[in-house]
Amino acid sequence: MNQNEFIKAYAPATVANVCCGFDVLGFALDQPGDEVWARLADKPGITITAVTGVAGLTADPKENVIGVVAQKMLDDLQLEQGLELQLHKGMPVGSGLGSSAASSAAAAFAVNELLGKPFTTQELVLYAMEGERKASGSAHADNVAPALLGGFVLVRDYAPLDVVPLGVPVDMFCSVLYPQIELKTSLSRSILKQEIPLKKGIRQWGNLAGLMVGLLKKDYGLIGRSLHDEIFEPERSILIPLFKQVKEAALAAGAMGCGISGSGPSIFALSATRETAQAVSAAMEKVYAHSGIETKSYLSPVPKEGVRLIAQTTLASA
Repeated sequence: MNQNEFIKAYAPATVANVCCGFDVLGFALDQPGDEVWARLADKPGITITAVTGVAGLTADPKENVIGVVAQKMLDDLQLEQGLELQLHKGMPVGSGLGSSAASSAAAAFAVNELLGKPFTTQELVLYAMEGERKASGSAHADNVAPALLGGFVLVRDYAPLDVVPLGVPVDMFCSVLYPQIELKTSLSRSILKQEIPLKKGIRQWGNLAGLMVGLLKKDYGLIGRSLHDEIFEPERSILIPLFKQVKEAALAAGAMGCGISGSGPSIFALSATRETAQAVSAAMEKVYAHSGIETKSYLSPVPKEGVRLIAQTTLASA
């Protein structure tokens, strides 16, 4: 590849936790998502030449997640190669949809393509996690793993990292409602109790196991019965206006389950068909119609593919 050619990579939004899978389960959406453009540079070091789509994100490669991810990859390969990067955000920041994960995943994929694919996709999860560490202080994988691998992904353990791609065993469509309020992940985590009652833990483990079995057996009824959070949703939902009403509306419209995406404030609902998902989206939007809170809605299948190459193009056409 010559220095006038760009790699363009796209990584999608993700839903983490998925009700009963707190910090261990996530799935990819088809949209929205982020793009990262990468090309070789004449001089060593990383330069971020553009950050578009949202205001307030730094172009400092030591502070922006795409620069952090790229530098870690170069360091591990012991390369002094220079890189020029651009970040084009297509998704909101602070939405609970894995914004930093999408940027990190797209950066890891684009740089890997540019350097001749020295890393496997599963290895890229570790590099994308470095972006999450920079963004939130915690190198978690429940967003970056589905962003890179697509479908549903189980993070079984971190020591060592054990990521289990589940794919998309059944057709699934996700309705997402994003109330445009500020909800910091730090606040959403700070209200969580550090100990849980045994009875609630048992019900939660049963739901997570039921969800896994339901996915693998293509049992929509079992999936729906298992999409319940006994522990964290009751505490976190008080931070999201009208959450209870939105959940009730989604379930009444035919959703299999509904919950908080990541740490919120986005609310997700899963349906078996696109038609049902459309009805669910309309029902969720109606709850907020006269609330005075602006919202964005997304409707997406759960895709088999996560991050992907958009194009390899010349600088002039980019």
